[in-house]
Formats: sequence, structure tokens, C-alpha cells
Amino acid sequence: QVQLVESGGGLVQAGGSLRLSCAASGRAASNYVIGWFRQAPGKEREFVAGISRSGSSTYFADSVQGRFTISRDIAKNTVYLQMNRLKPEDTAVYFCAASSDLIIRRTPMRYDYWGQGTQVTVSS
Repeated sequence: QVQLVESGGGLVQAGGSLRLSCAASGRAASNYVIGWFRQAPGKEREFVAGISRSGSSTYFADSVQGRFTISRDIAKNTVYLQMNRLKPEDTAVYFCAASSDLIIRRTPMRYDYWGQGTQVTVSS
């Protein structure tokens, strides 16, 4: 079992950057595919980005491709989501999640463990 804690959210102007962290405890995060999801008020939770167990593979939603990057520091048991050129439509609560699957999945149901979320607000 793994526990996940997100941090790094906040208020930023459009065009700015934020880096979110997902710190794992308990079982090592490298045993899991890690995904980032977001949920805006009144909308369903949507996939943002994912990274494989080794960190060698990444996958992004079309809406963030080219603006966001994902990485993992195995020694720190932490996964990062670097968000650049932020837009007001990126405003949401961001969650990281861990999946026991061998490949990156876009579906929230495929993820077994979730953090509590961190708020990201992008002002225009």
C-alpha cells in the first residue's frame, strides 16, 4: 500500500508556471504507474499526465501536451508535474494517483490509491 500527498498548488497568472509534487510513503512509488488528474467544479475528473514505473515512458492529455512535463525522483519517492504556460482553463484540483497496472492508463478507475488533491487557480 502507498500513501500519496500532493503539494505545490496555488494561484498564478495566465502564462505562469507551477510545479506540483506527489510524495509517496509506505510502499515505494516506483512500484506503481503514477498519474496526475484534475477536476474542475461541475466537471468529471480527467487525466492530465502519467509516468511509467521506471520513468522511461510518459503520456499527456492533448490539452496539456507541450506545456506540462512529468518526472519522478526515485530516490525521493516523489513524482513531479511541471506546468508551464498555464491557462485559466487549467484551474482545478489536481490529484496524483498510483496504479498497479504495467502501463499508463487514462481511466481513474484503474488507479488504486489517491492523494487528497491540491488546488491550482490560474487567473486571466
